[in-house]
Amino acid sequence: MLKVSDINVYYGNIHAIKDISFEVAKGEIVSLIGANGAGKSTILKTVSGLLRTKTGNITFLDGDIRTAAPNHIVKLGLAHVPEGRRIFLQMTVQENLEMGAYTQKPAALSADLENVYERFPRLRERRRQVAGTLSGGEQQMLAMGRALMSHPTLLMLDEPSMGLAPILVEQIFDIIQELHRAGTTILLVEQNAQMALSIADRAYVLETGRIVMNGTAKEMREDERVQKAYLGM
Repeated sequence: MLKVSDINVYYGNIHAIKDISFEVAKGEIVSLIGANGAGKSTILKTVSGLLRTKTGNITFLDGDIRTAAPNHIVKLGLAHVPEGRRIFLQMTVQENLEMGAYTQKPAALSADLENVYERFPRLRERRRQVAGTLSGGEQQMLAMGRALMSHPTLLMLDEPSMGLAPILVEQIFDIIQELHRAGTTILLVEQNAQMALSIADRAYVLETGRIVMNGTAKEMREDERVQKAYLGM
């Protein structure tokens, strides 16, 4: 579904992403794990068109999206839930969700809202509340719900557990698994490697802008280097 080949991304003179290649097949949960500053978020921003690679190729559903505009990429079915949620704080919950549906036909709006409210009952309760007053967990649900309003076939999630209490982390990961069972392919960036590897099919390990390891989630969990560096074992 997604194939990234030999991309190199710079912030000015800083070479942030170095010859990165990976792929995500339809129906998978693929996780990118690594420490802060490893380049995980930069990769997602590049895939979604917010940053540009100087080299290589990015294909989604066999189409070249390397130079595509972000709004076009969303229309193709690739949605990005960014690090830190990035919801519209001064808008209500429902207005945020409606913003996520701008690529869809207006006639589908009511049904799409209902689908999100069924998946996130807390958002239904808060639908008229200003988004900036929500708790961290509620804001994460809203960011995910907003992305779902665009009908993605591939959902990219950047650090969905960041800043959340452990019980909320488990809830968010349960929701990710529900979305996957419903047919959504998922690319997950997560510093909490233990949680990421518990639900992923495959994983790539990043260090200072390079992929240094990859394999099935089971292989990663059993690898002594991953255990020591990322799993606290």
